[in-house]
Amino acid sequence: MYFVYAIQSKKDNRLYVGFTDNLERRFSKHNSGRTKSTKAYIPWELVYFESVDSRIEARNREKYFKSGCGKEHLKMIIKNCNFQNIRVL
Repeated sequence: MYFVYAIQSKKDNRLYVGFTDNLERRFSKHNSGRTKSTKAYIPWELVYFESVDSRIEARNREKYFKSGCGKEHLKMIIKNCNFQNIRVL
């Protein structure tokens, strides 16, 4: 199982989209500064994730969320969802 996720910087509200097979480990890397592309924008919070069955599906979904219409769709999902009950990683 793979996860497609979106994290948002508490520093400047920018979104980062990625995929992983271990969401907890990957989120930890983002917030500890061990990911070059997100290091400057720590701290991050998990604002969205979904699970998919394969790496190929995860990569395709990530690419979609990074596209223009996909990014707008993701912003709409985040705005309309209530993630208050998500366990903090």
